[in-house]
Amino acid sequence: FCSQYTEECRTEMYPPAGPTFRSAVSWYTVDLDSPPSDRWTALITDKKNDLLVVIKAIRDFANALVPSGRLVELVDISLPLMVETLPKPYGEEIKAIAAVAGLPLGILEWIFGKRDGMWMGFLMRSVLENANSYKEAQTLLVQTKLLAPAYFILGGNQTGQGCIITRSRLHSIDVLELDLKLGRWYVLETNYDHWNEPLFLDDRRTSAMKCMNQTTQTNITPKTMYDVLSTKPVLNKLTVYTTLMQVSGGKLESFIRDCPNPCMPW
Repeated sequence: FCSQYTEECRTEMYPPAGPTFRSAVSWYTVDLDSPPSDRWTALITDKKNDLLVVIKAIRDFANALVPSGRLVELVDISLPLMVETLPKPYGEEIKAIAAVAGLPLGILEWIFGKRDGMWMGFLMRSVLENANSYKEAQTLLVQTKLLAPAYFILGGNQTGQGCIITRSRLHSIDVLELDLKLGRWYVLETNYDHWNEPLFLDDRRTSAMKCMNQTTQTNITPKTMYDVLSTKPVLNKLTVYTTLMQVSGGKLESFIRDCPNPCMPW
């Protein structure tokens, strides 16, 4: 990296303030005990215009790839067939979201008959709702057939419970566990398999590891973790959110970020 895009490890960045902090993330309560058709009404009503902007951007991109408009038409026409194949309660929820927002939705994979894999978002929600232990959650994330490759970063509420799960669609490629005996007191994932070197234009891993090692295990807290995540190029122009989670305390905080120039575009 050019020196202008990197910096010494940040300190005293929490509580969030200043030019890298845009705002806190809005919170909504989704009552999973209410009927699936009602769960998302308040959120979608509030975010309807934003959702329409996102859908338009996706449509414009699809039409740029297939100028005839046939791709968007195929998705729009075939959506009802796909929704009926979704596991409960997700199909009913998606229908309700579409009705409240007044827009059609669509994904191609299941339209063409590949309906044996699990959507990552559905799987993560199911794990959070149903898994009763760290090990049970890990097993579900390792073994469930997916629609696409993924990285899952899982943390537990006991010392030593944490891992990065590298998945293909059909099976687990690797599980990197915390191992205090080996000095591995943290695991870290960007956008690259951890056993490969990251692309030299997108090496956030080196800076993040430098700051984690400089912090040390003794001093790691949500506040010092925020410092690491606020250090360029870990923080870059594509950083939308910084989220802190602490399972043992039931804590989740999320903040919308900015990266003032000079700042890497990715």
